[in-house]
Amino acid sequence: MNARTASGTVAAAFVIEDGERARVTGVLDFNTVGSLLTPGEDAILAGRAAFIDLAAVTLADSAGLALILEWLSVARASKHALRYENVPAQLQQLARLSEVEELLLWG
Repeated sequence: MNARTASGTVAAAFVIEDGERARVTGVLDFNTVGSLLTPGEDAILAGRAAFIDLAAVTLADSAGLALILEWLSVARASKHALRYENVPAQLQQLARLSEVEELLLWG
């Protein structure tokens, strides 16, 4: 699922890959995370996103951090495994400042 900016360009995407793998690409901010929430939740609940690769996230703010923490909450509530891979330094720093880094890195 893609999120688009006001100009119509793709700003973020949630992509399901083979097996239990998925990836997120682009910008995770207030303008894009809303459209990524449900596709991510659905993939987690279906067992299609036990590993989410964040290497292609180019920019993230607190809304992006809230999104990945929400996905972690969904996974835990439904007893599904979820681990983030290649967490960008920007998200790691936001998580550290918010005192949720352990959840993000070891989820």
